[in-house]
Amino acid sequence: MARYFDLHPENPQKRALGQVVEILRNDGLIAYPTDSCFALGCRPGNRDGLDRIRAIRKLDHRHHFTLVCQDFAQLGQFVHIDNAVFRAIKAATPGSYTFILPATKEVPRRLMHEKKKTVGVRIPDHRVTQALLAELGEPLLSSTLLLPGEGEPMTQGWEIKEELDNALEAVLDSGDCGVEPTTVVDFSSGEAEILRVGAGDPAPFE
Repeated sequence: MARYFDLHPENPQKRALGQVVEILRNDGLIAYPTDSCFALGCRPGNRDGLDRIRAIRKLDHRHHFTLVCQDFAQLGQFVHIDNAVFRAIKAATPGSYTFILPATKEVPRRLMHEKKKTVGVRIPDHRVTQALLAELGEPLLSSTLLLPGEGEPMTQGWEIKEELDNALEAVLDSGDCGVEPTTVVDFSSGEAEILRVGAGDPAPFE
């Protein structure tokens, strides 16, 4: 049964965040809010968590997972990024964007796209997510909480708790969450290619 954490949207309770981090470090899987919509998340080294995300969302091996990072210092450990791409991404973050980039050796092979050796990365503009990442000290391996056959992601923490109670260890709720997933920009070739238009304005990358 998932534990339910009702977090303050501006100043999330440190004690509760510490309990969530403990769940994550014990290889738990959580649902948490972001600046685009709710996401499923676990530690990058949690192989079982990755398999559980695939099972919940019925994803195949071509799906790009995302490493949700606290800041650029963290992001730079996991992707190769040249100066021009760095400037373009820096101008748009934190924000509702996911960037596809070549992965470094720090990224476990199972998290990469199997042919392209790329991974998604993003820096969210959301206080609860940022506070959680600061407490955890590493990125969250994440995927949008969009259930198979549904047209939109789930938006209410209590609904997620009800629907996925036995599939998760924790649900974090901090009020309303958006329904649009991130805008996805593929920089793996060095040029911006918009793969999905979502919550982030695509104009800077067109």
